[in-house]
Amino acid sequence: MRYAITFLATTFGVIFSAFAEEQKLADFIGNFDYDTRIEMKAGARELVDLLQEGKAQLVDIRFKEEYEAWHMGVGINIPLNELPDRLNELDKDKIIVTACPHKDRAIIAMTYLKTKSYNTMYLKDGLIGLAELLRGDNAKDFIDGMPK
Repeated sequence: MRYAITFLATTFGVIFSAFAEEQKLADFIGNFDYDTRIEMKAGARELVDLLQEGKAQLVDIRFKEEYEAWHMGVGINIPLNELPDRLNELDKDKIIVTACPHKDRAIIAMTYLKTKSYNTMYLKDGLIGLAELLRGDNAKDFIDGMPK
């Protein structure tokens, strides 16, 4: 009997949690407007400013092998397929900016994080755009401006 009650409680908890996430996504989509479209995107320059101000956390959501081949030196790598199991690595007090080379996976990650009530954006320039911005003197200025 105790097992049955525990099983039922766990099952209802899972169902309720799934419903709550679905409802958050439905709310996000139902309230989607031009302002939301703008607010969900961060450009490379904006990201740099947010990182230097200590207001954002960059999450590179590429696969481990992609990250090992090259990465920016700031932020953390949480592959998209590992994100649900690694939410504890995210700083709820910061804007979570998801990024990949272009933006397809970053948009998926950002949307998922919205269902988990994170303040999140995606890098609209992609990591390639960020790499382009952080060349030469810009790279030095960026690193020098990062919080210690």
